[in-house]
Amino acid sequence: MMLSGDLSLKTQATMRWIQRVAWMMCVVTLSTHLHAQSSGFSNDPEEAIDRLPLAALLIGDGNYDRARQVLAAVDSEAEDFDAPRYHTLSGLVALNLKEYPLAVQEFSQAIAAGQEAAVVYLYLAQAHFGAEDYVSTLHALDDAGESATQIPSAFFIRAQALWSLQRFDEAWSVLNDARVLFPDRASDFARRQVFLLVDQGLYQAALDLARELVVLSEGEITDALAVGNALINANQAPEASVLLEEALLRAPEDATVAKLLAQSYLAQNMRLAAAEVLRGSAYYNPDLLIEAAELFRQTGRLTEALTLNGQAIDQPKKLKQRLAILIGLERFNQAAAMMEDLERVQLLEEEDIRYALAYALFKTGDFEAARAQLFFLESPENFRKATELRRVMAECEQQPWLCL
Repeated sequence: MMLSGDLSLKTQATMRWIQRVAWMMCVVTLSTHLHAQSSGFSNDPEEAIDRLPLAALLIGDGNYDRARQVLAAVDSEAEDFDAPRYHTLSGLVALNLKEYPLAVQEFSQAIAAGQEAAVVYLYLAQAHFGAEDYVSTLHALDDAGESATQIPSAFFIRAQALWSLQRFDEAWSVLNDARVLFPDRASDFARRQVFLLVDQGLYQAALDLARELVVLSEGEITDALAVGNALINANQAPEASVLLEEALLRAPEDATVAKLLAQSYLAQNMRLAAAEVLRGSAYYNPDLLIEAAELFRQTGRLTEALTLNGQAIDQPKKLKQRLAILIGLERFNQAAAMMEDLERVQLLEEEDIRYALAYALFKTGDFEAARAQLFFLESPENFRKATELRRVMAECEQQPWLCL
């Protein structure tokens, strides 16, 4: 069963997110330097007619395509052409447009032309990282010197580059150093360490650090969700359950925690436990009633499923599920009596629903009404089932004692 709004992510997608988050954080952080660099990113009104300052302003405001147009109009043959600034700005445009090879080229040209601002090496590191050239990423960070030790996002990029090169011990050491240097961001670096442990298969250590992370982030539920999801995708559902059970105790009203915890139980074939979790959470989140009822139905607890179904609000989902539960309980008269309601919400347009109704009508002995529903079935599987049901009804009409 897949829960609606299912949180479960593919492991590959999760790891791609982990790899890219460092780059995104670094772009946001380093972009604030655009107006602060003494190397010529000037906003002087007297230079407003100069295209380079105008391009810098446009980049700072996020207008990258417009900045590119302005830079294209710069005369590179002019005597006062400022090559370091020009290539730096062009690199920033390419970097923010995710044109990483071009960004590498532009920043390299800026440095070759004499650009001395250390932040350019950080930009170059981002470009190499985006291009998945992790060795060059590390070289650029080294060339940035002291600047690479003053910005938290630079540590994220260095750790991720080392991680991608499978230099796990070095990545761990970088993250440890960052936790000491930037105590206000300690939870962010700890979070990355948890994923590093999961990636290496050190699940118990990941669980222990995840608990520490919850303390560092002052009980932030999103951390438990992220780690729990990673553990589930790593086929470590028991460890995920432990963490998510603790999270649910802290936030019993959080539907996302309840659904992910239920998902961890389902991964362990603990369907009834998952049903109980969703039933409890449905007290705060009525939208979960249908999922809870479905899990109880699948475990054979049909009376409890029917009770929860009766409290649901979504009429199409409620009626569709109710029909299945009533048939499972062999309450065929009640199921057959749902015809008008099913038609009202247009559920009879679904062939499986129409066949289920026809079956209920057959079980009540109303063969004519059952045949009227079977007439509309066209898909190969349902047509086959309809043919078989017609055959059974014909036998029942010829020899009624067979169908008592």
